[in-house]
Amino acid sequence: MIYLDYQATTPLAPEARDAMLPWLSGPEAMGFANPHSPHRPGRAAAAAVEVAREQVASLLPAGGRVIFTGSATEALNLAIQGNGATGLAVSAIEHAAVLDTARAVQPDIAILPVGADGLVAADTPLPEGVELVAVMQVNNEIGTIQPVAKLAHAAHQAGALFLCDAVQGAGKLAAPAEADMIALSAHKLYGPKGIGALWVRDGITLMPLIHGGGQEQGLRSGTLVPALCAGFGMAAKLARERMDEDAAHVAVLWQAARAILSDWTLNGSERQRWHGNLNLWRDGLDVARLMSDLRDVAFSAGSACASGSGRTSHVLTAIGLTAAQAKSSIRLGFGRYSTLTEIEDACAKIRAAAATQGV
Repeated sequence: MIYLDYQATTPLAPEARDAMLPWLSGPEAMGFANPHSPHRPGRAAAAAVEVAREQVASLLPAGGRVIFTGSATEALNLAIQGNGATGLAVSAIEHAAVLDTARAVQPDIAILPVGADGLVAADTPLPEGVELVAVMQVNNEIGTIQPVAKLAHAAHQAGALFLCDAVQGAGKLAAPAEADMIALSAHKLYGPKGIGALWVRDGITLMPLIHGGGQEQGLRSGTLVPALCAGFGMAAKLARERMDEDAAHVAVLWQAARAILSDWTLNGSERQRWHGNLNLWRDGLDVARLMSDLRDVAFSAGSACASGSGRTSHVLTAIGLTAAQAKSSIRLGFGRYSTLTEIEDACAKIRAAAATQGV
């Protein structure tokens, strides 16, 4: 099986798995201890959590704090609902975790449009009375990199906070230093599932969504899982150390894939993008049949978070594709553990299978 769905999730780094194992041990090693307990095993678990917090923070700007959450979706909910803002403006191609949460707070949110290149223009006017602007760093469906520094500056000029969903960019690109809140997810940067984080700039106050013991800085009640924290921390440390190497690797893979599928139409900007994402469409392509014919290649027909919904991708329609074109699109995602041979083999198979459809 050739795995080409890195936007949906990444493989767990062996180093992250090894960092988790001591905190999954049995009663002899006491690795199972509650990090909120005052005894020695509990304090050891708490220390591991704080090491992980520092490792995750190393990917993020100075002058803020890291709040562990159960997912990036929870982090985004905490940022949007917890800050009390009601004047919301979000980009048209945000993840559902932003769009749906923002609409739950304010049904008539302002939508910031994108061009055919999948980018929000830096000079896009913001609505009067805006209090929170949310634009993602890297789009999960088409891989475009947004001008978040300029957009954050515009938000601040308007008196608003800037929230950045950096799930697809964290550990791959420099953090959006101008943001006020940043959400990230461990399993999108070679860490474990079940844990995310929200970075909050110093001076910003949030209200908790989950009430109880207030274990996580008074903002998230519930027992932290040291194993997940340790895996997240090690994955973040590794990503920071390998950032340039990983970027160079995926750039080579992207060029190879693009060369084989050169007559397919690229979705989104060719230049302003993360090269671990290749989203293409082919006129008349039956994607369901393509996926059925290529059961040894794991790729996506759109956003993995909405797969099976039957809905046309809001990201692809936002950049101007018709419903038919959007449904003729595929997303290939690759990363650290993908090989050039795998990419060349998979793209050749995709091209051959599409040819049997006469497209």
